[in-house]
Amino acid sequence: MPMPALIAVAHGTRSPAGQAQIRDLVARVAARRPGLDVRLSYVDVQEPKVAEFTRVLPYAVVVPLLLSAGYHVRVDIAEAVAGTRIPVTRPLGPDDVLLAGMLRHLPAADAVVLAAAGSSDPAWRADVEQLAVRIGARAGYVSGPGARVPDVVADLRRQGARRIAVAAYFLADGLFYRSLGKVGADSVTPPLCLDPEVTDLVLRRYESALLTSANTRL
Repeated sequence: MPMPALIAVAHGTRSPAGQAQIRDLVARVAARRPGLDVRLSYVDVQEPKVAEFTRVLPYAVVVPLLLSAGYHVRVDIAEAVAGTRIPVTRPLGPDDVLLAGMLRHLPAADAVVLAAAGSSDPAWRADVEQLAVRIGARAGYVSGPGARVPDVVADLRRQGARRIAVAAYFLADGLFYRSLGKVGADSVTPPLCLDPEVTDLVLRRYESALLTSANTRL
């Protein structure tokens, strides 16, 4: 029996740079596993949507290229696999691989802000807050509830921080990521998908579903 296809599901962005970064990540995954059928789909902004593949690839694994199990996982992806036997893995984040990638790119600073997109999902915000604690940072958001990144940076300046680094909890370039260049910080870490370690993280998510399926059959 052939290996199940890997359906990677990204959020989608209008940023040409962000689109290229995600395509490159998926190309690296495919290159690492010659012969594996790897498809790229999206939950928003771009096409094709994930349901276009789940309808025609019954023997597949869905890997969300997302940073939390928020709305897109619980609703959009769940609806796309409803009525199929296609498993959905954990999203890429939170994960120690992503945390380590951010830390590798953080320069010396008096204060660090963990910047995330924002969400009304309490579990999503709890994940971000826990990551911030782990790296000794304050959390800030680009949208949704919670403190805005520019306000957190300004507050840290008032408290005497002279060099402030932003740890960007964003997988790829896009409108939200680019906004971090205007928050008044001294540096911003690169998008997470540029880290070569993320290639292996995607494959580990895929392989975890294969192991679970094998254990179920046994």
